[in-house]
Amino acid sequence: MGKKGKRDKKGKGAEKTAAKMEKKVSCPAFYFQEDLEALIAEFQSLDAKKTQVIESSCPPPSPRLNCSLCAHPERDELILFGGEYFNGQKTYLYNDLYIYHIRKNSWAKLEIPNPPPRRCAHQAAVVPTAGGQLWIFGGEFASPNGEQFYHYKDLWVLHLATKTWEQIKAPGGPSGRSGHRMVACKRQLIIFGGFHESARDYIYYNDVFSFSLDSFTWRRLAPAGIGPAPRSGCQMAPTPEGNILIYGGYSKQRIKKDVDKGTLHTDMFLLKAEGAGKEEDRWTWSRLSPSGVKPPPRSGFSVAAAPNNRCLLFGGVHDEEEEESIEGDFFNDIYFYDMGKNRWFPAQLKGPKSERRKRRRGRQAEAEAAGEEELQQPPPQGPLEIVKEVVAEDGTVMTIKQLIPGAAEDKERSGSEEEEEEEEGGALGQPVEPCPRSSAMLAVKHGVLYVYGGMFEVGDRQVTLSDLHCLDLHRMDGWKVLLDMDPKTQEWLEESESDEEEDDDDVEGAEGGEEEEESSEEESEDEEGEQQHPAVQPGEAQPQYVARTEQYWLRLARSHMGPEAKDKKVLKVAHAMAKTFYEDPV
Repeated sequence: MGKKGKRDKKGKGAEKTAAKMEKKVSCPAFYFQEDLEALIAEFQSLDAKKTQVIESSCPPPSPRLNCSLCAHPERDELILFGGEYFNGQKTYLYNDLYIYHIRKNSWAKLEIPNPPPRRCAHQAAVVPTAGGQLWIFGGEFASPNGEQFYHYKDLWVLHLATKTWEQIKAPGGPSGRSGHRMVACKRQLIIFGGFHESARDYIYYNDVFSFSLDSFTWRRLAPAGIGPAPRSGCQMAPTPEGNILIYGGYSKQRIKKDVDKGTLHTDMFLLKAEGAGKEEDRWTWSRLSPSGVKPPPRSGFSVAAAPNNRCLLFGGVHDEEEEESIEGDFFNDIYFYDMGKNRWFPAQLKGPKSERRKRRRGRQAEAEAAGEEELQQPPPQGPLEIVKEVVAEDGTVMTIKQLIPGAAEDKERSGSEEEEEEEEGGALGQPVEPCPRSSAMLAVKHGVLYVYGGMFEVGDRQVTLSDLHCLDLHRMDGWKVLLDMDPKTQEWLEESESDEEEDDDDVEGAEGGEEEEESSEEESEDEEGEQQHPAVQPGEAQPQYVARTEQYWLRLARSHMGPEAKDKKVLKVAHAMAKTFYEDPV
């Protein structure tokens, strides 16, 4: 009794601590939180003025991170929504919607009235109901300097057949968060984990919620057993039996004032539904101990469902903390997890059959010429380093170093010559594969894996990608480049300008990225030839509103009225917008 009582008290203490932390981070921190809410409301009012659905061909989306990429359940299309872009000084947020036509290898932009507010780090899932639905939950809106965040807790559905957005307002859902995971499983949306960050503190979650796609109601699950520790960015995949897999993730905790310790999780859990697939099912956590070759510890990896009852893990980064800096090792490898066998194994690219035959003939000829001696070109025993230099528009040379390991020694594979050549062929064919990266967007359609974007770092510079690759998961015969990285889209501004310039950039960045997109299109000299808007210079008679917002209203008015509007009219509209949010001028 004594031990049980202590455990109960300990559990209640943990619940109280979590409740206090939840209350602490949910309180609006400083006035900037209110500014973010006002900014989001203004964007929504502008979006509400759009009354027509417009679909138009367009260049590929501008570089961005933490967007969602999903395969259309009925058409040969991929759907990209939202995301963020950071250029070294400003953070841009998006809520635009792009369609990638697989057969045509082309992009189209789809403008639909009343979309969700700009966001990143949300989650999206598609279901085949009524011609296809795209469900979106949560995410965050960041301040231009990337130091303040607003976390969403709203739920949206895009009806793909009618091309209409709808916000689903149902009580009892998860709290505001980002970095969570969401999957569709047997007429339910299952949400796990994530984090919430404010100016005061942060909190990571390990709670589980289900949303019924039939009754449109939320339910917080209370699984039995010991589940995963709080985390974000984990792997979450449904099984054919209606269970949920959880692997890995990242979390951090404060060990002392202004000192945080990060944790890369490598454990794996199964959330099992005990029942007949009804909403009132009982759920149970159990820990899994998979066999095989497990992925090395990492964060920022991407996941997708794969054929043959498998799920896959791609890329990521492992940060090595030194005394004064953090160096990241980026990955571009693929690991499969076999759900039926509870086994991890690395992907092996085979290469085209014609190339394998040529290599086999060449090795046989060399073996005959050399007798019993070793082949003149044996498979490399150590890693092979491939160096690729990319010159950005500003002249910066970015060197991408890619390490390709030698043929893996898998004990469960037979030692036949054919398999050895396939492994070697995979290594030789890998220079065309995606460069190492984290936070890439994945989607699988007809057994083909599509990898879009992501990021890697070169020193203090963050490179946000917008390339597109694909890999046939049945044949595994090598990557194909559908869209290569364009160095002209890479922009990086050093933090060397004055504080006044940074403030102006902050309010410009708060616009949500429309001007940044036009600037990127101008730099890449795209066909539409959009020009970057010139800055509006305030006149002498202009009333002085609250500092840090003046330039924002000018940018917002310019975005609303278009590049053809005269500066005086833009200035007048900016004043009118500002007065709706501030009662008196300073």
